[in-house]
Amino acid sequence: MEATRHEGETLKYVVVHPDGYDPGVEYPLVILLHGFGANMADLASLAPAIERERYIYVCPNAPIPFDLGGGAIGYGWMPPRGTATPDDVSKAEDGLEAFFGEVQEKYPTPPGKIILGGFSQGGGMTYRCGLGNPETFAGLAVLSGFLPNPEELRPKLPSSRNQPIFIAHGTYDELAPLEAAQRARDFLESAGYAPRYKEYSIRHEISPDVVADLTAWMRETLEAPTPSP
Repeated sequence: MEATRHEGETLKYVVVHPDGYDPGVEYPLVILLHGFGANMADLASLAPAIERERYIYVCPNAPIPFDLGGGAIGYGWMPPRGTATPDDVSKAEDGLEAFFGEVQEKYPTPPGKIILGGFSQGGGMTYRCGLGNPETFAGLAVLSGFLPNPEELRPKLPSSRNQPIFIAHGTYDELAPLEAAQRARDFLESAGYAPRYKEYSIRHEISPDVVADLTAWMRETLEAPTPSP
């Protein structure tokens, strides 16, 4: 696999091409959003563990730098949970929407063959940007993430709610409590979705078991017939 860095019109990003990449082939896309304090390389490192030949992986860098102390800089989609303003949320959503359009233009992909996923804060952005766009995203994967205020999202939900959603969360997660994932599951089920919800005996991390279950779900989702709107 080959990873290349790009300066996009909206965001910096890493693209990981599959083994034996053929520019003439329309590969499914997997867009992965990193968590608060990380960067675009973080989830790009998962690509070889997920699948080396089937997908193109695109991992954008969040736009806002944060001083993590000791000279370390991390990035976030918005200020940490609880401190973001409505304007912060709107800017984050608009920036990602523009980025998705840019990526789709550069990598033509068959309809219904894009997965959007994220870890931690990137999981929250996956809910925010993905639930209202089932025609773009064949499925959503949220790892150790949290659902924003359901009342903010409810107006965005489409009438047809058959979009596959994978939720993975650690029972010992100290940063995003397990209850946050359970509330997300409950809200989605009450709204008519059927998320695949899995708990793991881990902390705020992505374990080999999470990757194995995510890989199986992705293959199943991307190989399934595109649902009717």
